Amino acid sequence: MTGLVECFGVAVRQLRVRNGWSQGQLAERSDLDRSYVGEIERGRVIASIVTAEKLALALQLDVAALLAHCEQLAERRAGQLINLAAIAR
Repeated sequence: MTGLVECFGVAVRQLRVRNGWSQGQLAERSDLDRSYVGEIERGRVIASIVTAEKLALALQLDVAALLAHCEQLAERRAGQLINLAAIAR
């Protein structure tokens, strides 16, 4: 899977945990299957735009805010990789 898919899953997991919800609770609030939410969080499936919207609404965000959170995670990860590369030199 691509980095975006994995990052999206991490973002969903972080926001779910921040709300103190289980995967089952997020699945119920977003009208998705719990195992599917787990697959999204592990970056094993590509969520459709409709699924991203369901998750965002359940997390009390709009899709843009959910994707922005994902982008912030990706930027932090890239920064950490750059720092590690500098240390390795």
